[in-house]
Amino acid sequence: MPQKRRSQSWTELKQAGNECFKTGQYGEAAFIYSQAIKEVELSGKKNPEDLSILYSNRAASYLKDGNCGECVKDCTVSLDLVPFGIKPLLRRAAAYEALERYRLAYVDYKTVLQIDCNIPAAHDGTNRMTKCLTEVDGLSWREKLPPIPTVPMAIKEKLSSATQHNGTREKEKSVPGEDSIKKALSLKEEGNALVKKTEYKKAIEKYTQSLKHNSSEITTYTNRALCYLSVKMYVEAVRDCDESLRLDSANIKALYRRAQAHKGLKDYKACVEDLNSLLKVEPKNTAAQNLLLEVQKKK
Repeated sequence: MPQKRRSQSWTELKQAGNECFKTGQYGEAAFIYSQAIKEVELSGKKNPEDLSILYSNRAASYLKDGNCGECVKDCTVSLDLVPFGIKPLLRRAAAYEALERYRLAYVDYKTVLQIDCNIPAAHDGTNRMTKCLTEVDGLSWREKLPPIPTVPMAIKEKLSSATQHNGTREKEKSVPGEDSIKKALSLKEEGNALVKKTEYKKAIEKYTQSLKHNSSEITTYTNRALCYLSVKMYVEAVRDCDESLRLDSANIKALYRRAQAHKGLKDYKACVEDLNSLLKVEPKNTAAQNLLLEVQKKK
């Protein structure tokens, strides 16, 4: 008699969804997150925090797939379960922005800044929405905004202190000493020399060693991303560019190389988004203009 297959727990499904998301399988990730949500609901242990994360994760998948309406719905459910979550607020803001609902996007970006004023994506989003709303509504655009919710002080302090605590721990870990900086630079230069010889896999090893000594050197990430592109390891290239852009949201090389990686993964929508972001910073970038024309033909 065949053995009955064990059903996966919601935590296993969540992990599987995360893996699919990392490799650009956004539709499959959304499907798996849906299964995880059902598992949590069937278990009877409806922990609001667990469900909030799952809805937020599925929203991220919908957003990447261009399904902005479903993204908004899931983020709203996530925020109903756990109010003022930074990730669902940012994801809903991005979805509203894509849907050209600029007032609602502005409200969400501003709400995030109430919780933590040090989030670049929220600052960038607020600036973009301010520009869009000024063009649409003129100088009186603020008068047409929906009310911006006031984040309760208790929630603000809790979320802000948690963010600061995590940020402090990361900072303590990532601030290298003088010897580490020198060692990192030496290894980086060895990697650069290997790139010139087109020995990309060996260069990747050197850059990886360098980052162990200094994990805040942006050019090491963008250099390693170039090597990953050269050996067609596109997912890894995206991750390195993500890290570069976390450190510098307008880094031209990171935006261009992530666009190239998205093209390699056939994620043309994400590729176009990166190229458009790059061209806002550097409008006359010929390489980006040419790649944009090439990718737009494939869409």
